[in-house]
Amino acid sequence: QVQLVESGGGSVQAGGSLQLSCSASGINISHYTMHWYRQRPDSQRELFANIFSDGATNYLDSVKGRFTVSRDNAKNVMYLQMNSLKPEDTAVYYCNTVYISRDLWGQGTQVTVSS
Repeated sequence: QVQLVESGGGSVQAGGSLQLSCSASGINISHYTMHWYRQRPDSQRELFANIFSDGATNYLDSVKGRFTVSRDNAKNVMYLQMNSLKPEDTAVYYCNTVYISRDLWGQGTQVTVSS
């Protein structure tokens, strides 16, 4: 079964850190461009970070310098290290890729940042 499973969410105070994981099964994530999205309350889902098959990354300006995407090919896991968290980072976080021309989503993990 092809699936993505996020974990690592939780509640943290502003300025704190969290690391999210996206565990993949049924696909080799090193062959795909992988994405991190988030959905804040009453907002559309927002793409904010990518890691390409060559390991290159890019980020939305709002998270650049605070968030880092990485990948452990041996474990088939993608990570999102989030530092200097702000209340506006509160959202459900999703990992995603396009697999056989269709979007593959995890179930999401909640991140709550309190001021």
